Amino acid sequence: MTDAITWVGLDAHKQFINVAMRMAGSTEFLEWKVANEPRAVKRLAKKLVREAKGSEVRCCYEAGPCGYALQRQMMEAAPLVVEVIAPALIPRKPGDRVKTDRRDARKLCELLQAGLLTEVRAPTEEDEALRDLSRCREDLTQDLMRARHRLGKLLLRRNIRYSGTKAWTRKHRDWLRSLSLENAALKAVFDDYLLAVTQIEERINTVDAQIETAATQDAHREPIAWLRCFRGIDMVTAFGIYSELYDFRRFESPRKLMGYLGITPSEHSSSGKPNRGAITKTGNGHGRRLLVEAAQHYRHRPSVGMKLRKRREDQPGGVVAIAEKAQHRLHRRYHRLVLRGVASNKAKVAVARELAGFIWAAMNHQHLGDAA
Repeated sequence: MTDAITWVGLDAHKQFINVAMRMAGSTEFLEWKVANEPRAVKRLAKKLVREAKGSEVRCCYEAGPCGYALQRQMMEAAPLVVEVIAPALIPRKPGDRVKTDRRDARKLCELLQAGLLTEVRAPTEEDEALRDLSRCREDLTQDLMRARHRLGKLLLRRNIRYSGTKAWTRKHRDWLRSLSLENAALKAVFDDYLLAVTQIEERINTVDAQIETAATQDAHREPIAWLRCFRGIDMVTAFGIYSELYDFRRFESPRKLMGYLGITPSEHSSSGKPNRGAITKTGNGHGRRLLVEAAQHYRHRPSVGMKLRKRREDQPGGVVAIAEKAQHRLHRRYHRLVLRGVASNKAKVAVARELAGFIWAAMNHQHLGDAA
């Protein structure tokens, strides 16, 4: 019975939390503001339970930069339910042009009571730590690209050109170290840029070692090994996909996973006329990027090299069969799209969408086998 529930909307920010509370059986709001710090949050949770006078308390706040700490602190302090809501799926009125923290808290409370909000599945602290480790490596690769570009553009402005075919190979690095720059200021800048590249590469190697250690833990070893059975998915990519999704059973079907990753086409159809556009790009952008990168490998002719064969050793036959089927089907899919005139990048995204379906099947192969 929703009449026996006390509803609470929380508009959470770094410094403060605006609270809008609607008591069970009432249409009026109780509103106040508290500091967003652990002791005040625990007092807030106890106050909400006390004010509810025995009724169930259900709270919600938008997912954002404050993360899941607020949810954990409140649920540890008192017996209540705290939901983290997907901001992109909150209903919005086109004509509503006034936005304040107080209004946002009220709106969350009303929509939560009406059942119009979509809850985000909160990861455990361990799952969140794994995700942060994967994203740390992603940030470092972006920093490395920027550092290399700075050095390359410095040399280009001075018309210092490398005669080789590919940059950042061993020969290219030897060439960089052999450069003799007479201007002291220019040499100082060059040395600093080159040092930045070297340091970031060392940091990436350190994070890679930490990923290898985390991936060998008992709780994560099996699903990561299954992901590595797919072509184009080795340790770093498998760890990234696993840490972003962390529980594949929460997706009821492959379409749910595709929608979560934002690789399904957008659509605006009316009067029986279908009108589909670009992919939605909603949901988890990190997982989407990893899948699109992996999908690029399927443009090559299907084969099982020595590294892939080694990754598949001692893995379940069902997972290997799904991965092998994916390799052949996605290769055909990519080239059929390209022959039809579809741009290469669009074809890769289409392949990534189907790859998500194969991954879902592989990660749920035990459950699917039991159902069969």
